[in-house]
Amino acid sequence: MQSFIRKKALVPLIPLLAGFSICLLIIVLFAENSFAALKALFVQTFTSKYYFGSMLNKSVFLITAGLGQCIALKSGNMNLGGEGQVYFGGYIAALVLTSAFPLPSFLLLLLSLILTLLSGVALTIPAAYLKEKRGAQVLLTSFLISAATLPLVDGLITKSKSKGNENLLALPYIDSVFRWKQLLPPSPLNISFFLVLVFSFLMYCFLFKSKRGKKLSIWGISAEFAKYCGYSSARASYLSLSISGALHALTGFFAVCGTYYTCHKGFYVNMGWNALSAALIANSNPLLLVPISLFLSWLYTSADRVALTQAFTFDISGIVQGCILFAVAIPVTKKFVTKRT
Repeated sequence: MQSFIRKKALVPLIPLLAGFSICLLIIVLFAENSFAALKALFVQTFTSKYYFGSMLNKSVFLITAGLGQCIALKSGNMNLGGEGQVYFGGYIAALVLTSAFPLPSFLLLLLSLILTLLSGVALTIPAAYLKEKRGAQVLLTSFLISAATLPLVDGLITKSKSKGNENLLALPYIDSVFRWKQLLPPSPLNISFFLVLVFSFLMYCFLFKSKRGKKLSIWGISAEFAKYCGYSSARASYLSLSISGALHALTGFFAVCGTYYTCHKGFYVNMGWNALSAALIANSNPLLLVPISLFLSWLYTSADRVALTQAFTFDISGIVQGCILFAVAIPVTKKFVTKRT
């Protein structure tokens, strides 16, 4: 029995080990200097202020969006529209902060945050509505809404030219008063890293300690039992997906205020999918999500550094991310199909 429990506990680590093994294999086979590449992978990220801070900052995006995935998965939904929600949230944040609203800086920042959160909710409400009224699968509708949102935001950025900004690839930079202070310069690490740790604890308390969170989780364990208990399906769907969308949009807000200081085309790439991978590996546990996200951000950051120093002609980080997502998807797909048959 104990052996079975230990084996079951190791199952979530398989995607991490798969991605890590493939990363090592690629480095050994294709690096100009395998020893130097492995040293850069294991050591130099932690000895460089820039790369170490960048690693922690990248984990902020994984944790914030991953928390959105945790609550969606706990309620029996899979939100595949994360990238569109992150992108749209970042666009709204940058648009408001570069606007000419006659408001004090603090109020303008607060308005930007509120509208950003609402933008994420607006992209997930249709998926919840279609599930409840038409029986549509959330993973399909959320993905389609995201797929439509991405080119829409691209077009809005292109059309946002002004006399002072002719850049077709980004909105104007936000004012310095809205830029969060770097904690470990020259890296973009900022206060959002500590905020997401608090959010993780609060989400854990909600999902595992509160009565409403436990009711929400029953929908992910057994929808039929939740119906038998008389729990509201609509309440669970709208609540979980709204919070999920808001947290994804908040990821875009953090990216604009703390890292890029603008909304540029493509900043969202891989944020949603990597967060989904992290949440699935963490088994939708907000506390376990933190170390998983730190490990993944270390792996991605180090892989990028190795690719840069060893003159790789292909995107090693993208390959590793794809392998991890693929390894995660196999058991999840099997579980999803088994539930439906």
